[in-house]
Amino acid sequence: MVNHVWGLMSRPGPELQRIQREHETVTHVYSHHVLLMAAIPVVCSFIGTTQVGWNFGDGQNLQITMLTAASIAAAFYVLILCAVALMGRIIFWMARRYESRPSLNSCIVFAGYVATPMFLSGIVALYPLVWLCLFVGLIGLCYSGYLLYLGIPNFLEIDHREGFLFSSSTLAMGVLVLEFLLALTVIMWGYGSKLF
Repeated sequence: MVNHVWGLMSRPGPELQRIQREHETVTHVYSHHVLLMAAIPVVCSFIGTTQVGWNFGDGQNLQITMLTAASIAAAFYVLILCAVALMGRIIFWMARRYESRPSLNSCIVFAGYVATPMFLSGIVALYPLVWLCLFVGLIGLCYSGYLLYLGIPNFLEIDHREGFLFSSSTLAMGVLVLEFLLALTVIMWGYGSKLF
């Protein structure tokens, strides 16, 4: 797992090709990568909101109790895991018109690895300052988009021009899923003490 993370961040092209050659199963990628990486934003958000508290820029920190934060963390974790599977299904659905149509298994594995920068950007939630979390999250999104643009042509075995169009559509769908996830995250972590 750690080798793929380092490879995706330092030399993404060869690493994506290596991942594709390994033919991992969804069970393997979840147990060795996604379950661990998705815990980063969850654990960091739990620590940040219970120890520091959300800072919305007005000088006040909104802390959440441990019990409330634990409930929110569990829901947040499940949402992240579902979002990865949903993105894999979206890639599978969109790839149906290509001759080299990959399996659903391959699409979910690919989505799990492409989400790595987004998972890593969750470290910033240790100090949950809204503008900082948004800035670092945007950097993670851009790098995930880069991995998507880099990996799709090889993954689907299509030319780079068609790969660009496919990646753009997939990225747009991914941003919609991310916006939904962020909205739920803000509601849960920002107003969790009032909701739970």
